[in-house]
Amino acid sequence: MITIPDFATHYYPAEDRPFQNLSDLSGTQLSTQIEKLMLRKRSDPGYHRVFGPKYMAMRAKTETKMRDLFCVGGGVPERHAPHYFVLGESTWFEGLYSECRSVKLPLDAFPDAATSVTYPDSFVAMRYGEEFGLPSEPVHPAHNQVFKLADLPRLVQEYGLPCDSSQSNYANYHTRTFEKYIEIQLWSDNPVAKYLI
Repeated sequence: MITIPDFATHYYPAEDRPFQNLSDLSGTQLSTQIEKLMLRKRSDPGYHRVFGPKYMAMRAKTETKMRDLFCVGGGVPERHAPHYFVLGESTWFEGLYSECRSVKLPLDAFPDAATSVTYPDSFVAMRYGEEFGLPSEPVHPAHNQVFKLADLPRLVQEYGLPCDSSQSNYANYHTRTFEKYIEIQLWSDNPVAKYLI
């Protein structure tokens, strides 16, 4: 019997505040922030996140599809784009930053109507990678679907927990297939309001 973590983690670089969402920006604000992130990546060898125009275009399509599927399944999003978490912890995600911080919330702090789940990461699960020049992910029965928190026991029973491991080589990680964690999307500000001040 696999034990399902009873919490989720949001990771962020130590120099930033948590829950800073690029999808909340547009126009000049977004362009300026993307430039800052790309400069950070060039100047900090321990910063491995990949950003840019292609990333944002893929993210917009992914979030739109995910939100639509969530609504069809009875979800009631309060935000146009979610705050992102991983189920439990992810050594791999933590390694994306030179110095990483995290916010952990118990799963019972997530409102059912405003929380969705993808297996694994939403970029992989929504399957737009090939359209943006990334390798084709192996087809998985959980892809192209958005789940509720109540579905976690069944998902883990059927597919197990993705294999999370640290990775010393993050170079071009976005061009390699990976299944590292189950992602949880919070479509509300309420459970994290104290971090948004």
